Amino acid sequence: MGELLAYASLMNEGYPVRLSGQDVERGTFSHRHAVIRLEDSEEQYVPLSNISDKQAAFHIYNSLLSEYGVLGFEYGYAFANPDSLVIWEAQFGDFMNGAQIIIDQYLSSAEDKWRRMNGLVMLLPHGYEGQGAEHSSARMERFLQLCAEYNMQVANCTTPANFFHLLRRQMHREFRKPLIVFTPKSLLRHPKCVSTISDLTSGGFQEVIDDANATAKATRRVVFCTGKVYYDLLERQESEKNSGVAIVRVEQLYPFPQKQIDAIAAKYKNATEFVWLQEEPENMGAWSYMLRTFTSVDLKLISREASASPATGSHKQHDKEQHALIDKAFAPSEIPVLN
Repeated sequence: MGELLAYASLMNEGYPVRLSGQDVERGTFSHRHAVIRLEDSEEQYVPLSNISDKQAAFHIYNSLLSEYGVLGFEYGYAFANPDSLVIWEAQFGDFMNGAQIIIDQYLSSAEDKWRRMNGLVMLLPHGYEGQGAEHSSARMERFLQLCAEYNMQVANCTTPANFFHLLRRQMHREFRKPLIVFTPKSLLRHPKCVSTISDLTSGGFQEVIDDANATAKATRRVVFCTGKVYYDLLERQESEKNSGVAIVRVEQLYPFPQKQIDAIAAKYKNATEFVWLQEEPENMGAWSYMLRTFTSVDLKLISREASASPATGSHKQHDKEQHALIDKAFAPSEIPVLN
């Protein structure tokens, strides 16, 4: 709903919105329902095209499974229409692999090579829910490796309001940069992944979200994370009434929010451990990027072991690995440093 409200409010302000990708009309996880069809007649109704008489245009297309061609087209469309919010969504985040040439040769490097800005948005469903190797990872590490010289933005939102503000910020800035968003899957129906009206109408996008339940005096371990694993950690924190572990969400990975992270580190200066926790294996996800970028404190790592595959194909094994991550985050013993 936060996403749809972002589109509606932008169009009401005169910004056209264009969205293409595999199954984007319904949403792969049956979450968007941007196009409603009558079963018998196949007649279509698009609520976002019927906001007001003065609204800007809304275009949405289910595209074929040719990511290279479609992403290339949308990249060119965004060039020609800088005042439009242009979005390509992968059915699963992994599916951007087929468009890797566009990402490497154009999206990440065109501004440096040719001084050409582009505001294309890529929505890449990402998260470990036990759905197997090909439906678990949008290869966050690849995008973060490509980040330099403020060439693009990489975000992983955990609240509807933050996603809402992120999409609106894309148009209200006076410049254009590609935006990579690791969008949720399980969070689409998570009972705690909600925002209030006031969250939407004020505040703006938060690059970092501190732990509202933690106090600096009682905190012995600070766990930094990004994405939906936060809610797994929150569930354990609340069930154990654990005030010794603070959970800090990094919502914007690049550009790295150094000032906000520095302020968090200063707040928890009496903590004995600072940890980066990720669902991805050690050789994937944001860990290598954090090793290069995170200078506020020395980080330890909690993750799955290094792996050739993004995830296990066994749901039972996935659950076992996931529980082990959360156990380590709240374990009283010292976490080993992984170099």
